[in-house]
Amino acid sequence: MKEFMLIFRHEDGNKVASPDQIQIWMKQTMDWIGSIAAQNKFVLGNGLPFDESRVVRSNNVVTNGPFGEIKETIGGYIIVKADSVEEAVEFAKGCPVLQGEGNSVEVRKIAKDGKA
Repeated sequence: MKEFMLIFRHEDGNKVASPDQIQIWMKQTMDWIGSIAAQNKFVLGNGLPFDESRVVRSNNVVTNGPFGEIKETIGGYIIVKADSVEEAVEFAKGCPVLQGEGNSVEVRKIAKDGKA
């Protein structure tokens, strides 16, 4: 079985949701991950908060946060086991992140032992 990373992209990471909305999204996300785990296909995952982050560019230029010229940010990821990219895409389709306008989930196969 292959492993795939589902990367949660937020159209505008600077938008701040209410604490109540964040709680709703967190429950939906935990339920979604739980449904994948129930199939024994969840490997791991983490959120990526915006504070304490930096971007390092060529010539050792360092900027605060994943911000800058683009509004889109990566809010987190999970790794799932799947027989195919199509199966991983089906998991991604259920991600609560997709409720946000312009948000997306990128699905990427993970290379193992130097093999794609």
